[in-house]
Amino acid sequence: MSLDETSEAGGEPLDRNYTIEDFEQSALRSLLEDCASFREMNAELLAQAGDDEQNGHDFWLTRNGHGAGFWDRGYGPIGDALSKASKVYGSVDLMANPSDGKVYA
Repeated sequence: MSLDETSEAGGEPLDRNYTIEDFEQSALRSLLEDCASFREMNAELLAQAGDDEQNGHDFWLTRNGHGAGFWDRGYGPIGDALSKASKVYGSVDLMANPSDGKVYA
């Protein structure tokens, strides 16, 4: 989970106070390119996993090492392969900037 870091405890989840419209354009473009690439490179495996929304969520969780994702959905070897493929994209740290209201990656 990505937090807005507005408090010592970490703050609020980013999606509580920010939407996709709040992302800085180059960060959003980069994230969308990663998603499109992952989807294209793993289309056959993804077709055997969850729906698009669940797969996107699992891609985010897995690539960022959040302790959940493709590998724990009960997909067996498909989940393992998708987990391995997710790690190729590396982790992404999101950061909200309250002064301009934008989210950066």
